Amino acid sequence: MPSKTEKLLSLLNGQPVIPVLRIADVADAVPLARALARGGLPAIEITLRTADALEAIRKVAAEVEEAIVGAGTILDARQFNEAASAGSRFIVSPGITRELLAEAADSEVPLLPGAVTPGEIMAAREAGLRFLKFFPAEQSGGIASLKAFASPLADVKFCPTGGITGKNAADYLSLPNVICVGGSWVAPDDMVKAGKWDEIEALARAASKLGNS
Repeated sequence: MPSKTEKLLSLLNGQPVIPVLRIADVADAVPLARALARGGLPAIEITLRTADALEAIRKVAAEVEEAIVGAGTILDARQFNEAASAGSRFIVSPGITRELLAEAADSEVPLLPGAVTPGEIMAAREAGLRFLKFFPAEQSGGIASLKAFASPLADVKFCPTGGITGKNAADYLSLPNVICVGGSWVAPDDMVKAGKWDEIEALARAASKLGNS
């Protein structure tokens, strides 16, 4: 059996940027997921910050075969279960709690929990997790902090999220302990509202090439 970390890494499969999406209108979910996948970003995180989030996850999971949909902003076991039942292939949380770790241990759906302090990272590591979200990245020391973690916590890899943009993403991706970054710049709210799927596809295509040079 592959570890949860290996399962998560295989789902993200070398994708340098994970779009972090706040779906205000469920009708946007399927065309948005299709545009991002066409641009080379099939793995997406739909955050549970809107009333339509779970329905958006259901629709993408059911209708967009090429997408790998995950759920973000998961705060407790109930939300974990709801997101998994809706079709989420992976779960992302802003932090780490005993309740979430216990729920994840009993689930086939892998968890990417947030951790920013050595203690939080070590707690996740003790639970068998070696791939973590570093959130909020820019507000928590950013690149300098991740560089400092690289030696004492050498077997832990990160997906920094929070304050990541098209301008600084490549700097994060150049770090040896960064697998990918999470960001919303590939799907700006105004473009989503206007249905500018071609423009979002172009942003995704540019983001999909980051870290490959």
